[in-house]
Amino acid sequence: MRRLLILLLCATPCWARAERLFTFEDMMSLKRVGEPVVSPDGKWVLFSAVDVDLAANKKTPHIWVAPTSGGKEREIILDQDADRPRWAPDGRRFAFLSNKESGSQIWIADFDGGVGSVTGVHRLTSIASEAQGELWSPDGKNILFVSNVYPECVEEDCNARKIEESSHSMVKAMVFDRLLYRHWNSYQEGKRSHLLVVSAEGGPSRDLTPGDYDAPVFSLGGQDNYAFSPDGQEICYTSNHDKVEAISTNNDLWIVSVNGGEAKNITVENKASDSTPLYSPDGNYIAYRAQARPGYESDRFRLRLYDRKAGGKKDLTDGFEQWAGSFIWAPDSKTIYFSSEHKRHALIYAVDITTAARRTLVGGYNDDVTITPDGKTLVFSRVSMKAPNEIYAAKAAGEGCPARTGDVDPGKASCSLNKDWPLTQINQERLSQIILSDAEPFWFKGALGDEVEGSLVKPPNFDGSKKYPVKFLIHGGPQGAWGDDWSYRWNPELFAANGYVVVMINFHGSTGYGQKFIDAIQSDWGGAPYEDLMAGLDYAEQHYPYIDKDRECALGASYGGYMANWILGHSDRFQCIVSHDGMFNSTSAWGTTEELWFNEWEFRGTPYNNRPLYDQWSPHLSATKFKTPTLVIHGQLDYRLDVSEGFQLFTTLQRLGVPSKMLYFPDEGHWVLKPQNSRLWYKTVNDWVDQWVRR
Repeated sequence: MRRLLILLLCATPCWARAERLFTFEDMMSLKRVGEPVVSPDGKWVLFSAVDVDLAANKKTPHIWVAPTSGGKEREIILDQDADRPRWAPDGRRFAFLSNKESGSQIWIADFDGGVGSVTGVHRLTSIASEAQGELWSPDGKNILFVSNVYPECVEEDCNARKIEESSHSMVKAMVFDRLLYRHWNSYQEGKRSHLLVVSAEGGPSRDLTPGDYDAPVFSLGGQDNYAFSPDGQEICYTSNHDKVEAISTNNDLWIVSVNGGEAKNITVENKASDSTPLYSPDGNYIAYRAQARPGYESDRFRLRLYDRKAGGKKDLTDGFEQWAGSFIWAPDSKTIYFSSEHKRHALIYAVDITTAARRTLVGGYNDDVTITPDGKTLVFSRVSMKAPNEIYAAKAAGEGCPARTGDVDPGKASCSLNKDWPLTQINQERLSQIILSDAEPFWFKGALGDEVEGSLVKPPNFDGSKKYPVKFLIHGGPQGAWGDDWSYRWNPELFAANGYVVVMINFHGSTGYGQKFIDAIQSDWGGAPYEDLMAGLDYAEQHYPYIDKDRECALGASYGGYMANWILGHSDRFQCIVSHDGMFNSTSAWGTTEELWFNEWEFRGTPYNNRPLYDQWSPHLSATKFKTPTLVIHGQLDYRLDVSEGFQLFTTLQRLGVPSKMLYFPDEGHWVLKPQNSRLWYKTVNDWVDQWVRR
């Protein structure tokens, strides 16, 4: 009878009881689920999932499918790497990217919609400049894609010849005649990103965005910066034609015929950024995200509407204080659904394009919003502090809750968010075996009299009668936030796993709390944010008696690295510090970065016309006060904050006799991405904290 009861209880997946600590190897074993794409008949969802092979030091994407009606997800392309699936309009094929032959190229898979399986694959492109970001035209005739080409080349053969010559040349020198000669983690090498189009049946490609401009513009991910019109005859894309790109955020929307010709700028009047265009299904509008202040990359992203016939524009998020994230049109072209950060979450909203009335539909931390062809079901990706990306669904209909200022305001007693359910549980079995903790939010009075939010993660097997050391994590950006989301680079659960309380503060400058809160950090890098961080840690020490305030270490990267450096010269409360790719000398950081608009906005000009502000917030000028043992980390390929910032800090610490160590990555940029490098990073960081804090 007992055995029968167990079998009945396990009629649905019966996972092992969580009983062991979370390890780096566990984290690397999790599949990294990408954005969902729904089939034209609404029955299937395709997505990529990246596998990490630690031994081979490699990440490999594969394509999976899941039924929208419910059921087990499964991998469907087994014999090669495969990424970014995109459906053909007929639903009988999909395009994807693979490096199996000749670098990154577009491949086509034949799909049996009856059983949800692939019946064959073939390579579509063989372009020397490689292919990325493929997109099927709505009429099924063409495929649009991005390629890094030499702008002086018109034909594929020209690019192939120049690429071949460069690869075999014994001279690797480059000549620059303008700024933004390198970006993020690579040098431009005279190339530009262009949009090319190729017949879905194969053949030569055509460049639709010729010229010495990036079209589309550089992006770190998220929604595409280009789209097809519903009839497949026009594309809209994002490009910046300003003379000095390094100081400009003036991305504009351009339209051009799929047959080529002169492009038209449709947002010329806005000198700030316009991006991520998406045509309405009826072809009457183009929705896009826009900022209002030129030169400010962290201005509020508004959701705007361009009328293709009248040429007028409309702001659909006027009075909405949060940023509009990924978005999708309803099939009837009357509603747009979009995600937006709200405090520690990212909710899904609906906005009526006629009235601009908004409502909040889905809770959680969501992104990559799409919709089934019948308009009834939203499909999206979701993360939490305790789980990486999975794909979820929710009903698109419903009153939801009023969304007036971005807050979830019930408005009336019957207000409720839509129910959601998982379409994939690809990592559930492994996660169910591991002890993970919920992030506990708390609020306190911070700088400028504002309420500030923090969160805390307890260690596994927590015992409230004990005292625990603290890892105090400081987020980057600075226009970012600690949310109820997952990270592979700075994972709070992994930091807590070896017996630490993890404390995180969303200081002034953090996203999700309105644009005024974000703007407060400008010209005040070591002011209000530092006050928030210290007040938040004070609050945690006073309200959580299990925190050992004599055993605390501060850790941060990017702006968090800057703040770690600032703390070095302004507080002795920590037993150790970890500073990863942080600004040390504000003047040299300006001279070695690529996106000059960032520094010149935050510090109100250049070091030559506003030196006092640069000096006011430069950590290096407080070096004589440095005492705290510090681990410095930096990557050679980091062009946002040049490696020289890390070298300067380490040299200063060594000359001052402060206990210090430097972890240097010759093959990493702003982020540590290679699996073996990531393993070394976590081990070095945790060993450093243990050395100075655990006693």
